[in-house]
Amino acid sequence: MTTRTIMTLVAAAAVALTVGAALGGCGTTATPPAGSAASSQSVAQDHNQADIRFAQGMIPHHAQAIAMSRMAAQRAVSPQVKDLAARIQAAQQPEIDQMSGWLRAWHAPVPSVNSPMGGMGMMDHGAGGAMPGMMSGDQMQRFGQATGDAFDRMFLQMMITHHQGAVTMAKTELSEGQNPDARQLAQRIVDTQQREITEMQALLGG
Repeated sequence: MTTRTIMTLVAAAAVALTVGAALGGCGTTATPPAGSAASSQSVAQDHNQADIRFAQGMIPHHAQAIAMSRMAAQRAVSPQVKDLAARIQAAQQPEIDQMSGWLRAWHAPVPSVNSPMGGMGMMDHGAGGAMPGMMSGDQMQRFGQATGDAFDRMFLQMMITHHQGAVTMAKTELSEGQNPDARQLAQRIVDTQQREITEMQALLGG
């Protein structure tokens, strides 16, 4: 094989690699990320009124739990109660953000949770009135006035009731809701909050 023949073959191979890379690059940019479009369409389109009620009710419900947990994180005596309060805040604020995004995608009203009572403004209108486990204004006021071990006990007792209400709401979504993402969140709420109920009952018993 002559030197000229070898050089010709090398050049041809280089051209083939260049063309192949260019075609491969075009193919990559033409393919959208798997599942991204389907996921967006699922949130925006695949829902019913039960999904809307779930999100509109759970947002202020979560907001009140966060308000209670912020107080406990600052004022609780027990380190275990402080730790629980921090975990509740960390879990529920992203869920509020997630549900708010769904409601905007569904062109449904997003509840306001700016009340100092942590969602108390939603108790008597919107989301079907009072929600399971929500504390009244009087209860929140008494909670704010408690101190020491009495504060810790009140937080645990109130949060157990609050969590039980959230579990009830989430189970309604699981039985009546349609949106896959909303149903997935509902199941996570059931699992997480039932574990926390058991934890709080143990703290009260101790």
